[in-house]
Amino acid sequence: MANAIQLNKKIFFVVTGASRGIGQALAIENGSKMLPGSVVVLLARNGQDLESTKEQILLRNPELQVDTYSVDLSNPSVDDITTKLQTSLGKSDQNFELAYIIHNVGSIGDITKKAKDLNNIELWRQYYDLNVFSIATLNSVFMSMFSATKKFVVNITSKCGVAPFESFALYCSGKAAREMFFKVLAVEEKNVLVLNYSPGPVDTDMTIDAQANSCSPDVQNMFKGLRDAKTILTPVQTTKRFLEIVEKGDYNSGDHVDFYD
Repeated sequence: MANAIQLNKKIFFVVTGASRGIGQALAIENGSKMLPGSVVVLLARNGQDLESTKEQILLRNPELQVDTYSVDLSNPSVDDITTKLQTSLGKSDQNFELAYIIHNVGSIGDITKKAKDLNNIELWRQYYDLNVFSIATLNSVFMSMFSATKKFVVNITSKCGVAPFESFALYCSGKAAREMFFKVLAVEEKNVLVLNYSPGPVDTDMTIDAQANSCSPDVQNMFKGLRDAKTILTPVQTTKRFLEIVEKGDYNSGDHVDFYD
């Protein structure tokens, strides 16, 4: 298909939320396929966990440049993000076949309250700073740095971006806003390939939190049932499915593609 991406190239690759869970698996599995001289930029708050991700990438592909930056994307700064990416770019020979970014960073928000009880405006602002505004900011910096290079932009979305779930008013609305942002990007930038990937129910800290703390018994039981039945996905499982989708390219730019599609 026309949108198929082959990763055995020299790539400048950025992953947010790369310190654990899905983001870590995406960084490791994608990085293992790239050619020597590729650059992998890992962004997350926990610098120690980022170093663990880096070590695992280099064990599998030691000829990569892997840079880690501890950043708090809940308070995004255009200048700070630009400096970090330019630092990584400046250490390379800059001759890339593909510029590739995965926007994975995200939080679940307050799931102990129903939508009608979410009346703290500062809570809303903080949630959208991390889950929507920082994404748009980073993406703008990334796009401007690689104006002449083929670009592949991935947003890690969720079924919650297209369907409502009790207690997930923050999460669902944030995912919906974020996904629409990338759909607009796909319409505006015909030369940029955009994918909204929904990884399915994955065994991460986020779903553990939902099972334990959601104010909805249905949500708690849903995740408990998946774990009891051992049908909840692992980060590596959903990453391998993601790579199949990327390498096949059977979707239109901006589409929402789910693990189960």
